[in-house]
Amino acid sequence: MLLASPCPLTLYEVAPARRGAVAFVRMTDAATSPTTGDDRSREQAALLAAMARGEKTALARLYDLLAKPLYSLAFRVLNDAGESQDVVQDVFLQMWHKAATYDTGRGSVFAWAATLTRNRAIDRVRMRTRRAELLAESAPDLQPAAFGGDTDSAGSLWSREKAGAVRAALTALAPEQQKAIELAFFSGLTQQEIAARLQEPLGTIKARIRRGLLKLRETLPARL
Repeated sequence: MLLASPCPLTLYEVAPARRGAVAFVRMTDAATSPTTGDDRSREQAALLAAMARGEKTALARLYDLLAKPLYSLAFRVLNDAGESQDVVQDVFLQMWHKAATYDTGRGSVFAWAATLTRNRAIDRVRMRTRRAELLAESAPDLQPAAFGGDTDSAGSLWSREKAGAVRAALTALAPEQQKAIELAFFSGLTQQEIAARLQEPLGTIKARIRRGLLKLRETLPARL
C-alpha cells in the first residue's frame, strides 16, 4: 500500500533558475483553498492564458491551486517526497513554457497538468527500473549497499540528494566510461541504445559501464 503524505509545497513565483530556465521561490506558507466546479475551471484557464502573456503572478496563483493535488498524484506513483516535489516543479515549468499551446477544447487545465504529472512520474519509475536492470546486467556483484548503504532500490542511490556526488565522482572516470554511464543513468538509455548512439559495439559499451561502476564503487562511499 502506498503511503499518504501531506504536500509540503507552498505558493511560489518565477525566479531565475540555476539551469537557466525558471524556478520557484517561496512567497507564503499558506495555500489558498481552490474554488469549485465550473468557476474553478474558468479561473485556471484564465490563469493559463495570463501565463501565456508572461504574467508571473498567474503562475504563482495556479501553483497555489494545483500543487497539492499534483503532488499527491506524483506521490502515489513514486512514493518518494523529494522526487514528487521535483516532478511538480518540472510540470509547472513545462506549463509556464507551453501555456500558449494549451487548447481548451482538449480538456481542463487540471486534466492537462495531471497528465503531465503522471507521465513524468512514470518516466521516473521507468528510469529506476532501467538503472536497476543495468546494475544487474553490467555488474551483478555490485549491490546498492556498496554505494553507501541504500538497500531498497537502485533508484534510491541516484536520488537528488546524491546526484551531485555521483556526477562529481563520474569526472574521475575515463571519458568513454563517463559518457556511457551518464547516458545510462541520467538519460535512461539502454545499453543497446547507448551502443547505437556512440556507434560502438554492444560488448564495448557493457565493458565500459562495468569498469566505470567498479571504479565508482571505490570512490562513492566516502562521499555519500
